[in-house]
Amino acid sequence: MGTVFAAAAALLLIVAPASQATTPSPTPSPPSNQQFQNTISGFLRGDDRAPIPGVTITVRNGGFEASTKSAANGSWSVGVPTQGTYEVELDESTLPEGIRLAEGQENPRQVTFSQTSNLSVIFTFGQGIVIQQQDFGQNLLNRLVAGLSFGLLLALASVGLSLIFGTTGLTNFAHGEMVTLGAVLVFAFNAMNLPFWLAILLAVLGGGLFGYVQDAGLWKPLRRRGTGLVPMMIVSIGLALAVRYVIQFFFGGATQQLPFAQSSEIQIGPVSISPNNLWSLVISVVVIALLGIVLLKTRLGKATRAVADNPALAAASGIDVDSVIRIVWVVGGMLAALGGILWAYYRPGVTFDMGSQILLLIFAGVTLGGLGTVWGALVGSVIVGIFVELTTVFGLAADLKYVGALFIMIVVLLFRPQGILGRRERVG
Repeated sequence: MGTVFAAAAALLLIVAPASQATTPSPTPSPPSNQQFQNTISGFLRGDDRAPIPGVTITVRNGGFEASTKSAANGSWSVGVPTQGTYEVELDESTLPEGIRLAEGQENPRQVTFSQTSNLSVIFTFGQGIVIQQQDFGQNLLNRLVAGLSFGLLLALASVGLSLIFGTTGLTNFAHGEMVTLGAVLVFAFNAMNLPFWLAILLAVLGGGLFGYVQDAGLWKPLRRRGTGLVPMMIVSIGLALAVRYVIQFFFGGATQQLPFAQSSEIQIGPVSISPNNLWSLVISVVVIALLGIVLLKTRLGKATRAVADNPALAAASGIDVDSVIRIVWVVGGMLAALGGILWAYYRPGVTFDMGSQILLLIFAGVTLGGLGTVWGALVGSVIVGIFVELTTVFGLAADLKYVGALFIMIVVLLFRPQGILGRRERVG
C-alpha cells in the first residue's frame, strides 16, 4: 500500500508548482466578459433558418449587467462571473424589419445554470408554433450529438474498467481517480510550458504508469495472498479516497481550465456543436476502433480474451496470466486518463473530484452493457450518455438527469440481469 501512495504522490508532485503558477495576481479592475469561465450563449435564426445579426442581448443578475450583439452567423455569447440565475433580454427594437419574436415568447426570461459552465438560450421568431417545433427538433438533434460525444468519452473509461474486471474480477472504485489523474497531469504539464500535444501524451502515459504501479504494488501481492474480491473491493474504496485527497492536497480545490476549453459552437449542417465535443467524438471513435482491432486481431488481444474467459485454462495453455493482467492495468489507466482529459473539456474544467462525479455513470455503462465485456461497456456507455443529455430536452431537471440514467440501468437489469451483451451465468 505504501508503494502505491508514494508513487501516486510522485506523479502529483509536479502539480504543486502548476497550481501556484496559475494563481491570479490581484488586479484593481474586474475581468472582461471574455475572461469569465461561465457563458450564456445562443443562435438567432429567422423562420427561414437564416441567421439574424446585429441584435442586442442583455444579461443581468443583481449588480452584474452585460450586453452583446449577435454575430454574422447569428451566434451570441455573454461571459458571466458565477453560475446562478440570470435575466436574459433580447432588445426587440434591434431586430431587422419584418422579424419579430414568436407569440408566447418570454422576453426577458429567467435562466439558471446547472452541471455545465455554458448555458444555451433559444429565442424563436415568426409564427411561433411551427418555429418552436423546429427549434425543439434542432435542440433534440444537438443533444443527441452531444450525448453521443459524452457516451463515447464515458466508454473510454468504461472499457478500461471492464477489461480490469474481466481479467481480475475486481470492481475497482479507484477508477474515478485514474480518470481525474489524466486531466490533472495535462494541466500540470501545460503549466510547465510544455507543448500542448506533449502534455496530453505525457498525461496518458502517466495514467498507464499509475495503472502499472497499482497492480505491481498492491493488486498482484493481494492476488498472491489469495485475498477475496470483496476485501479487495473495500481496499479499492480506501485507495480511491486516499488518491483523491492526495490530488486535492497538491492541486487544490479550485476549478482550473485547460487550454482552448472555452470555444463557441460551430454549425455543421443542422447540428450546433462545440469544437471540443467534435474532437472528443472523433478521438473516442478512433481510439475505440484501434482497441477493437487489437483485441480481435492480435495475439495480445486473444490472450486477454482468454484470460478474461478462464484464467486457469489460459495459464494451462501457456499464457502468462500475470503479464496479461499487468498490460490490462496499463491500458486501462491510459484509457481512463484519456477519458478524463476529454471529460475536462466536456464539463469544462479540472477539479480534484471530477472522476468521482462520473464514476457511477461509468459503472452504469459497464453494468448495463454486461460486466466484463468490452463491447458491452461501449454500448452501455453510449446509451447512458445519450439518455443523460436527452433528459434535459424533455424537461427533467438537470440535477436529476444522472438519477434517470441509473433508473434506466436498474429497469434493464431487472429484466436482463447479465446486461445487454453479457452472458447468462449459473451461480451455485
